[in-house]
Amino acid sequence: MLAAWLAEPHWAEWWDEGLEASLAGIREAMESIETEPLIVELDGRPIAYLQSYDPHLEDGHPYQDQPFGTLGMDISIGPPDLVGKGHGSAIVRQFVDMLFEEGAPRVVIDPHPDNRRAIRAYEKAGFRAFDTRTTVFGPALMMARDAE
Repeated sequence: MLAAWLAEPHWAEWWDEGLEASLAGIREAMESIETEPLIVELDGRPIAYLQSYDPHLEDGHPYQDQPFGTLGMDISIGPPDLVGKGHGSAIVRQFVDMLFEEGAPRVVIDPHPDNRRAIRAYEKAGFRAFDTRTTVFGPALMMARDAE
């Protein structure tokens, strides 16, 4: 399923490491202690890959400058027929609310600065841009949502 999603143009554009490297990265995340990977379902249908991670648990992570307890997250909608329908912002909003209930003071997300669709979805979910960086992951628009 993930391999099929990675081959879709709306994924391949932003997951530019190539199929095998991207799958290896996801596999590595699934086995790490700092990352919690999830598959999001809608009415029993898998629709998104979602992960949260603690940048303070990974040696040299570029987001360790964030307040202690901050969690990072990533999301990609899988099926192309569900892109641009509002699912991304709804999933992000609900997931971040859950992370806040569990005690996270802040959640960050780092879309590519040219990924306008993702940036708009994150803004709709309450995130605000605070920095632009170039990291080992590539160019990133740093966005955050703080617990209230």
